[in-house]
Amino acid sequence: MPDFQTHTVENQPPEFAPCDLWADDVALREALAREGGEAHGERVARYGALAGGELYALSFDAHRDRPRLRTHDRFGHRIDTVEFHPNYHRIMQTAIENGVAGLSWADAAPGAHVARAALCYLHNQAEPGTSCPLTMTHAAVPVLRQAPALRAWADKVAACRYDPRDVAISGKPGVTLGMGMTEKQGGSDVRANATRATSLGDGDEYALVGHKWFFSAPMSDGFLVLAQAPGGLTCFLLPRRLPDGGKNAFALMRLKDKLGDWSNASGEVEFMEARAWRVGEEGRGIATILQMVMLTRLDCMLGSAAQMRMALAQAMHHASHRSAFGKRLVEQPLMRNVLADLAIESEAALALSMRVARAVDASPNDAREAAFARIATAIGKYWICKRAPAFVNEAQECLGGAGYIEESILPRLYRQAPLNSIWEGSGNIQCLDVLRALAREPAAVEALLCELAAASGADRDYDAQLPALREALHGADEVGARTLVERLALALQAGVLLRAGSPLAGAFCRSRLAGGHGLAFGTLPAGIDFGAILARAWP
Repeated sequence: MPDFQTHTVENQPPEFAPCDLWADDVALREALAREGGEAHGERVARYGALAGGELYALSFDAHRDRPRLRTHDRFGHRIDTVEFHPNYHRIMQTAIENGVAGLSWADAAPGAHVARAALCYLHNQAEPGTSCPLTMTHAAVPVLRQAPALRAWADKVAACRYDPRDVAISGKPGVTLGMGMTEKQGGSDVRANATRATSLGDGDEYALVGHKWFFSAPMSDGFLVLAQAPGGLTCFLLPRRLPDGGKNAFALMRLKDKLGDWSNASGEVEFMEARAWRVGEEGRGIATILQMVMLTRLDCMLGSAAQMRMALAQAMHHASHRSAFGKRLVEQPLMRNVLADLAIESEAALALSMRVARAVDASPNDAREAAFARIATAIGKYWICKRAPAFVNEAQECLGGAGYIEESILPRLYRQAPLNSIWEGSGNIQCLDVLRALAREPAAVEALLCELAAASGADRDYDAQLPALREALHGADEVGARTLVERLALALQAGVLLRAGSPLAGAFCRSRLAGGHGLAFGTLPAGIDFGAILARAWP
């Protein structure tokens, strides 16, 4: 009805997607090559196009149509299954077949962990909810490999095949893994776990009785859990289906009603003499599970860095097309300060995450890199995951009210952003872990100091921080732990950027280390070349 056409739509940006998240990200391409993953460049490049195209489009329904728990079928049989939107399964299949969960184990060549980290980073930009089961599946492999009888589980992760059917793993080409550590009374203090494990004979099979307050990814084929055996807290693999195909004796009580992470399911579970197989020695549960924890913490870093990158890309896209007060937003001086500040933070988060991925990759053959990975994952997880919520909110402001509307991806990112700071140990746990390493692990301290020293001489603001920082490592206490870990994180990020020759390194050091930065984003000091930073962030 043309007579009633009251306005035309103008001054609106085009759709963000489809886009190529690899081709648009100079910092990622450089980091992959710098940290040793360049041999996998074609694989990562393909996934960048998928993530910014097909997966981005599928993610909206997968996130909006939340998982549903079905405890019984229509005949009254207990089934304890979780139903998902079909897009969830399409995303999971695409991710697993492209190596997001299994590349590290499918390819033993150097650089596989670095390339898998890049895949994880790309995937988290498109659909971070599905990253939870992908991360746990990936991280479970070194734990499972400690038990020769469970080798088939690790091999089926390395197969990079997705099979969502609820059947025994003998009939599946690939598997997914979840975990159950947290209980009501203990939280992060897993030594307070009350779930009991009783041996069923001379072998490694046990019966578990108890509960888990957070049972992550309950639709998985198997779960790594901690329980109290006669010898103390012990790690177990608990399968969904027993080897004969029968349902294991656990009941999903409910799914968690979470702030975000809506595409993924998390539940509460009761074990009723559920069968499980011991991994590692009795009483060594925490030591056994630590290899998984380091890998999941790295993915928390990558996930938060990825959410920053997607939020920045959305803000840059909008500001490049939207005009106000006679100029495009990206041409407004104060907006340029905000966007440049976000771009610096985003690249620093990625740079440190990929550096830690290289340390993880080298850990089996390099003691110093293993020691660095041990302490740097805790430092990086604390700081990068802390920065994500404020970062995403600042990006929302760049879009104004449009950034608060569910049709954009930013509300989803904002709900998702706090998760990584809580999962796998909150901020205090990370800081206490750093203090523990400083006090008890001389190799970790030496590796940290060597890493910091490697960038000395490249920037005067960086060099000015090092003497006091070295001194602060001695006699650190709990009261000042957060301040110390923040300073270490900033120094590590600066060091990586400086050694990489990043054009953002000087601006990072001047703003983050020399006191030239306020509490909010968009407080970069005068004299920084905003244009060069913005051109690099969104070419």
